[in-house]
Amino acid sequence: MAKLDILIAPDRRLRTRCAPVGKVDDAARRLLDDMLETMYDAPGIGLAAPQVGVLKRLVVIDCARDEEEPAPLKLVDPEVVWRSEELVTGNEGCLSLPEVYVDVERPEAVRVAYLDENGEPQELEAEGLRARCLQHEIDHLNGVLHVDYLSAIKRGVILRRLDKSKRRKKD
Repeated sequence: MAKLDILIAPDRRLRTRCAPVGKVDDAARRLLDDMLETMYDAPGIGLAAPQVGVLKRLVVIDCARDEEEPAPLKLVDPEVVWRSEELVTGNEGCLSLPEVYVDVERPEAVRVAYLDENGEPQELEAEGLRARCLQHEIDHLNGVLHVDYLSAIKRGVILRRLDKSKRRKKD
């Protein structure tokens, strides 16, 4: 396994709608493993392929708390197929927007259809943090960032600050 570089906004690849994987092969499985290692190292609870520069519909998550056994989940071509009517607001961070935390309103529960790492169709229902994480990562596959739920003015301020920080690090 290998640790991958995580793209930082406002990298335009983070705004690209990702292509379906279709057939799960060894390359996709290897990338999922590398993404999981990268996510744990960051540390984070979710990572989508576009965050590591791969414009394919791949996601890894693990919402286990520190005292719990790891519970990694690898999803290929995930799609939200049902959303609860109940909405909840929660504070979200993102590995591609370091130190940027914003309140986002999302459905409390979702059902997600996906292929597992063996290419088998699966569905899972999730609520709470796991549902929030799944929605956040699937947003990445559609070129959506959590700051897109803010007003244009607030979003612009955050993205300009990140861009300025990125340029300073290059110098």
